[in-house]
Amino acid sequence: MIKQKEGVALKIFEKEPFGSTLSGEPVRAFCLEGERLRAEVITYGAALRVLEARDRDGAPVDVALGYDTLKDYREGGKYLGAIVGRCANRIADGRFTLGGTTYKLARNDAPNHLHGGLRGFSDRIWTPSVCTDGLHLTLESPDGEEGYPGNLRVDAIYAIDDQDALTISYRAVSDQDTVCNLTNHTYFNLAGAGSGSVLSQELQLFADFYTPLSADKLPYGTVLPVDGTPMDLREPTPIGAHIDDDFEQLRLAGGYDHNWVVRGIPGELRPAARAVCAQNGLVLEVWSTQPGVQLYTANFLAGGPAGKGGVEHANRSAFCLETQAFPNALSCPSFPQPVLRKGTIYQQKTVFAFGTLA
Repeated sequence: MIKQKEGVALKIFEKEPFGSTLSGEPVRAFCLEGERLRAEVITYGAALRVLEARDRDGAPVDVALGYDTLKDYREGGKYLGAIVGRCANRIADGRFTLGGTTYKLARNDAPNHLHGGLRGFSDRIWTPSVCTDGLHLTLESPDGEEGYPGNLRVDAIYAIDDQDALTISYRAVSDQDTVCNLTNHTYFNLAGAGSGSVLSQELQLFADFYTPLSADKLPYGTVLPVDGTPMDLREPTPIGAHIDDDFEQLRLAGGYDHNWVVRGIPGELRPAARAVCAQNGLVLEVWSTQPGVQLYTANFLAGGPAGKGGVEHANRSAFCLETQAFPNALSCPSFPQPVLRKGTIYQQKTVFAFGTLA
C-alpha cells in the first residue's frame, strides 16, 4: 500500500484567469504543487482540471481529463473534474421525502434527478481562499435551490501532501434538515489524458458487495455479493476483461456504472480502489470515508467538446471513482442516508495517492 500521511499543500499559487462567465463573473485558476504531484483547480465547479503525477521514469503524466476553455466546461455536460452536489448520483423520479415534506427536483436524467439538477454545484462559481491547510473553495446554496431545502454552506478543500497524495476534504452545514452527498467527478487515465482506451489498465475495488441496478438504472435497496460475477474486482483486473460480458447489469449500463460497498466502517478513512497502468508504472490508490464508490467507465463520454490539447474524448478512454453515499438512498431506507441535520456538520474525505510499480 502507498503510505498515507496527513499533510498540507507544499505550494499554492494563482494562475492567469480562466475566462469569464456569460454574466462577466471571472473564473480563477489555482495551482497546487508538491515534490512529485501537481494539480490545477478552477473555481468553475471547483473542478480538478489537471493532475500531474510522475511515472516510473520520473516523467510527468497528466492523468485527469479536462478542457482548455471555460466555454467547453459550460457546454460539456460530463462533469469533468467537478465537485457535484447537493446530491451526487441519482434520485428516483426527482423527488424525496424528508421530515414529512416531499420535495420535487429537476428530472435532468429523465425520469430521475442526477448530480444536483439543472444547475448543480458543478455549474457554479466557487469562492476561493488559500489557507494553511490547502485551497478552500466555498459555495453558498440558498434554500430552495434546485428544489432542496435549507441554506447550505459547502467547503471543498484541496491539498497535496509530501507523500504524493491529493486530498479533497468536504465540509457542509445547513440551517434546515437537508440532503448532502458530495463527490468529485474526475475522469482518470493513468496513461495520460487523451492517450486512448483504459481497458488494459488494471483496477481493484476493496468491496465484497455492490448495489445492483433495476431496469431504470437505479438501485432500490438490494445489496448483492460480487462472487462469481463480472462485478468481482477484488483482485487486480484489467478494466476491459469483463466489461462486455453477457451480464444483465453490464448491459443495462453499457459497461460499468455501478456503486460498490466499500469494505470497512463508513466515516473511517480506508482503501476504496487501486488502479495500475503497466505501461508507465503509475499506481493510483483511492482512500475515502464514504460508504460507497461508483465506478464509471466513461461509457458515454464521446460526442462533447475536445479535451485538453484538442484531443477528442472517446468512450472508455477514462474511468471515474466517485466516492459517495449510495445512489437513490433516499428511496431505500436500508441504505446509509445522505441526510444532513440542522446544525450538524457534514464531513467527508477522499485521498488520491500516487506511486509507481517497483
